[in-house]
Amino acid sequence: MLPRNQYLKKLIDLKDNGRVKIITGLRRSGKSVLLLEIYRDYLIGEGIQPEQIISVALDDLSNARYRNPMELDNFFRKKITDDTKKYYLFIDEIQMVSEIQNPYVDDPDAKIGFVDVVIGLMKIRNADVYITGSNSKMLSSDILTQFRDRGDEIRVFPLSFAEFYDAYEGDKREAWQDYYTYGGMPVVLSLDTHEKKSRYLRDLFERTYLKDIIEKNKIFNNEEVLTTLLDVIASGVGALTNPSKLSNTFKSERGLTIAPDTIDRYLGFFIDSYLIQKAVRYDVKGRKYIKTPSKYYYTDPGLRNARLGFRQIEETHLMENVLYNDLIRRGYDVDVGVVEIATMEDGKKVRKQLEVDFVVNRGNDRYYIQSALTIADPEKKKQEIASLLRIPDSFKKIVVVRDYLKPYKDENGIQYVGIEHFLRDESILNG
Repeated sequence: MLPRNQYLKKLIDLKDNGRVKIITGLRRSGKSVLLLEIYRDYLIGEGIQPEQIISVALDDLSNARYRNPMELDNFFRKKITDDTKKYYLFIDEIQMVSEIQNPYVDDPDAKIGFVDVVIGLMKIRNADVYITGSNSKMLSSDILTQFRDRGDEIRVFPLSFAEFYDAYEGDKREAWQDYYTYGGMPVVLSLDTHEKKSRYLRDLFERTYLKDIIEKNKIFNNEEVLTTLLDVIASGVGALTNPSKLSNTFKSERGLTIAPDTIDRYLGFFIDSYLIQKAVRYDVKGRKYIKTPSKYYYTDPGLRNARLGFRQIEETHLMENVLYNDLIRRGYDVDVGVVEIATMEDGKKVRKQLEVDFVVNRGNDRYYIQSALTIADPEKKKQEIASLLRIPDSFKKIVVVRDYLKPYKDENGIQYVGIEHFLRDESILNG
């Protein structure tokens, strides 16, 4: 069992705070194991008695009756028998709770669902409530709005490279290639061939994520558009784009006429389900956001590669994707940076935009990060740091490269570090 220490610490910090702990994230990313095994073991280790931890896994057929919200509520209330003890209530796969007619109100629109159950349980003085879910109804970020100011989200990501590396049982020198190829879904670590990993990831994508998005958003008639859009985003991961550009791509390459508004809505479905993530552009000198175009990254590189049948394994783009995911996982706000410069071409003054891969913020801290496969060629190095040299502030500037190298700073104060070192040592940013 993988320790998932980052998320365990978050649960410990939020323990007994009077709010529901909502564990979200991609299906099969480890939410249930985190709550029902790792956190449970922690509580018992802290002296909590097993009978004080009341859990129900709603995807278990033997617990099907508790998918009725009234039955679920009664289940927990009957188990809480001692007012002097604290009880920890775990509801796994809460999206399986049905919505029923409120039997106490003569109104056909009055319904009772899992939100009502959770809010009711939270009012029990000696209860601490935790929930997880694994389809788009629960994965969606909009579930938090239903709890307003009563809930705390713990978002669980697929394994970070650091977690993957520590658990990797093969030649550690092959860990990075395996990671950017097959990603960090925990089950992947237990599979030993390309065929098994590929089949698992493809099935997960088709039978779980895609099915959830289609069912939640009722887009059965546009499944082809949805799947094609996922392919286009996967193929151009990390490229600047917007709904209008994507609409033109559909028309020119697929012969499909899809309105930009429709594409924008579908992108929102993917983002809300945590399948992809959006990075907007930020003008570093002008200190303002640029509405469009933006970049899109897959939450797991293995799922991205599976979407394309493992036909486009470009390390440079996947490395950028992995970097973005890891920075988000660490709790940073991450934008795509733009630095505008004036230059002379053919005797004329021309304005150009240079890109900074990531502008990384948390509180008062800021970092500028470039992702580069290599800087061995002097011309390539000059190109990679051009934007960093034109940023008029003293925040830390970092170039992350694929090459194995000992971290160092050049005469401009720019730090260089290898990707594996950067991903495994979070002190590089904190230091």
